[in-house]
Amino acid sequence: MEFAPTALALIGLLLAAWTAGAAWLMISAGTKARNAENSRRAARRMARMLDEAPAIPLLVRADGRIEGSERLAHWLGFDTLPQFLSELASGEDRGLSKEDLTDLTQKVRRAQKTAAPFRMALTVPGSQRSLALRGQLADPQVSPGGAALVWIFDFSESETELSRMREETARAKGDFAALVGLIEAAPMPMWFRGVDTRLRLVNSAYVAAVGAESADAVVANQTELIEQVDGLDAAQIAGQAAQQGRPVERIVQATIGDERRALRVSDLPLGSEGVAGYAVDIQEMEEQARSHRAYANAQRSMMDRLSTGVAQFDADRKLSFANQPFRRIFAIRPGSGANGMAFDRFLSDARDEGRTPEVRDFPAWRAEHVEWFTSGEAQEEAWPLSDGTHLRIVAQPMPDGGLALIAEDRTEQLALSATRDTLLRTRTATLDSLFEALAVFAPDGSLQLWNRSFAGTWGIDQEVLDQHPAVDGVLEEIAGNLAKPKHVRRIGEVIRTATLDRKEQAGRVALADGRTLEFAGVPLPDGNGLLTTLDVTANEQAETALRERNQALEQADEVKTRFLANMSYEFRTPLTSIGGFAELLDAGIAGELSDQGKEYVQAILDSVGRLTDQVEDVLDLSQSEAGLLPIAKEKLELLPFVTRVVRERERGIESGGISLDLRGGGVAKVQADPRQLSRAVGHLIDNAIAATPKGGKILVDLSKKPEGTRIVISDNGTGMAPEELRRAMEGLRPSADGKGMERRQGLGIPLARQLIEAHGGTLDIQSRKGMGTSATILLP
Repeated sequence: MEFAPTALALIGLLLAAWTAGAAWLMISAGTKARNAENSRRAARRMARMLDEAPAIPLLVRADGRIEGSERLAHWLGFDTLPQFLSELASGEDRGLSKEDLTDLTQKVRRAQKTAAPFRMALTVPGSQRSLALRGQLADPQVSPGGAALVWIFDFSESETELSRMREETARAKGDFAALVGLIEAAPMPMWFRGVDTRLRLVNSAYVAAVGAESADAVVANQTELIEQVDGLDAAQIAGQAAQQGRPVERIVQATIGDERRALRVSDLPLGSEGVAGYAVDIQEMEEQARSHRAYANAQRSMMDRLSTGVAQFDADRKLSFANQPFRRIFAIRPGSGANGMAFDRFLSDARDEGRTPEVRDFPAWRAEHVEWFTSGEAQEEAWPLSDGTHLRIVAQPMPDGGLALIAEDRTEQLALSATRDTLLRTRTATLDSLFEALAVFAPDGSLQLWNRSFAGTWGIDQEVLDQHPAVDGVLEEIAGNLAKPKHVRRIGEVIRTATLDRKEQAGRVALADGRTLEFAGVPLPDGNGLLTTLDVTANEQAETALRERNQALEQADEVKTRFLANMSYEFRTPLTSIGGFAELLDAGIAGELSDQGKEYVQAILDSVGRLTDQVEDVLDLSQSEAGLLPIAKEKLELLPFVTRVVRERERGIESGGISLDLRGGGVAKVQADPRQLSRAVGHLIDNAIAATPKGGKILVDLSKKPEGTRIVISDNGTGMAPEELRRAMEGLRPSADGKGMERRQGLGIPLARQLIEAHGGTLDIQSRKGMGTSATILLP
């Protein structure tokens, strides 16, 4: 079948149109799909925002159906939200109460019919959740057909806080009303000032005190109760209390009615609210206090004139008053701050002053006496003191809880009550117990009293003394016993000087039996004279023996001096001769010597040198101990001097494999004997060389100190134990049998010490076993 060209053209146009329409449909469908996806995404985002919003929407349709989120269902206690509004009250522990649901239903219907918005609050039963509802007619775009949209807010926390604040407000109002009533009924003037210190509130007592018509008139006129004091009115003082943040209390005078009254005024700052104040009338108290003070002053003035000590302790057991006799008895010093002293402290201080009896357990004794305050009856005790004082103590408890303490010194009464015979026997026994011979003579010369030793010392018959003879009769008895009877006038002169001239005088006489008596006359306060005698025979003999021994020591010292001089010559002369002959032999004067002979001669010379040094050491040590060592001081450059001493021992230092370090920068000159100081330093260096092993080190340090020039010689050798060091310092000491001397660790250290001390210096040696030795020389 063949188609005409026109038909083919129409078919082509039709196919093209169909293709274009299909393409447009496909593009339109893709656009609508993207828009739908965007709308769904926006809807989900909006739904999420609503879920996170502080308010939840509830849509109530006209037929009672409701729409809301699961979050609202959880607020109301449901797992899922009911379909109808009437189903929200489905139990006691969830949903709404019947009253709240009825009220909500009515307001929702009113809003659906009249478009009137509403608000209400309710509480979910069985929980503490409080909800606020705000309802209105829903927009037709939200829900057509007259639905109501209710927004629900959770304000549980705010409601709790509001409830608490309502309760506190109600309580504060009640308290304020009670306080205002109390202030108004108070019998004392009370007021309140604002932060500007102006009066804002006064009570009726204040109004009556200032004579005003009413409280409003007082506040309006700012009528002050208190007058100006020192240029400051009441408002200014209240301002100071507010600035300082602490109460201010003062006693002032004010006119109330027609009388001047004493008032205790207090201003109490109330933070940022203002200042409260009140005034207490203390006029009667002041008058009573003045009367009481006047009575107390008169009573205490009268007590000060008593000879008996009186003290008062208050209810706090503190000393409030003590008259002068009481202070004197218990050694309370003026100005010691005794007033206010606690009773137990008073007893402790009295014990320290020796004004309480000696007891074994003083704390227990003190506790017993503190109970006097609560005993209820008077207590009386006798206190014998260590100084012989006898006190009668009476403690009277007072009605106010205090204590009155009365102390009476009865020492004099007890002394007067003792009989004269007892006093005489006591005095006689006392004199008889003395070593001295004593006799008391009256001014008329008669013998009044004597002790047991007097008769035996002077050789007088006891029967003669029992007759109380005159001084002349006593002297006649004494004259026969003296080595020189005429010396009895000395004794008579001493007695006369003591009794009549009232002066002390002493003397000494020898008896015929060889004894020596020393006597003295002493005037007594009662006008009598005391003759005291002491046998000094043993002292005389001891003095004689000492004088003889001193003469023997002087002679021995002279012998020792001569011996040292002779020995110095006798020792040195043979040694010099031996050394001289040995040197001649060594020089070949007697002919050429064989090698062995030269060795013998050299050994002799070495031995002579060592023996010479030992002799010099012994002689110098002996002379130093005897104080005869000659010291010729001159100015020495210390560093070159010590360097020369060290150089002399260079061979021994090198042969021992020892290193020596000499330090001495900045050392000045010293005054010393070159020979003796060289020997002292040399001995210490020799000891260090001998004690230092191979590879050891010796340090010689010279320094200038404020106390003098110091030379330190130290080594790291074997060192010495304390006992070894002590023996080294002793050197020579007497042997055990006392017949000779024994050698201890050589003479080097003792001689060095003697030589240094002869220069006015000191030697100190410190040593530890295995750690080395340090010798310190200090020269002035």
